[in-house]
Amino acid sequence: MALRAIRADITTLAVDAVVTAANAGLRGGGGVDGAVHRAAGPALLEACRAIGGCPTGEARITPGFGLAARWVIHAVGPVWQGGGAGEPDLLAGAYRHSLALLRDAGGHSIAFPAISTGVYGYPPERAVVVAVATVRADLVAHAAPLGDLDVTFCCFDPTTLALYQKELAP
Repeated sequence: MALRAIRADITTLAVDAVVTAANAGLRGGGGVDGAVHRAAGPALLEACRAIGGCPTGEARITPGFGLAARWVIHAVGPVWQGGGAGEPDLLAGAYRHSLALLRDAGGHSIAFPAISTGVYGYPPERAVVVAVATVRADLVAHAAPLGDLDVTFCCFDPTTLALYQKELAP
């Protein structure tokens, strides 16, 4: 089991699954979701249309199509409303659902972006704490069947990378 943070373009990573910070309609969009859709190609949007949508705090899985990753996991995080509207639980749910989909698919490596920290406005310093704590707890809870799971927190900028590195430090 490995947890790491890197600065990279998530669309280029050769992992079993890349997670995208999706909207509830799974229609692509801006930020990381737009980049994943552009890199995967138009078949990704067709697959998302067939799914129909995804509630906030959950995730759905599709093939990776033109990506190096086998699958794309579309995680719908919450829009930040000040912290009193259940945002931490919804954000944690998006991470837990993503890991469950990876396990169900038989995957062993996953890359997460900083879900909800872009246009959804979740403060990165708070989102990072939720992300790392949720993934750590999930990995501990499923240690026996996973064993060799690799989790990468893929950061777009150095500021977010520094937040993850601080949270991941022993």
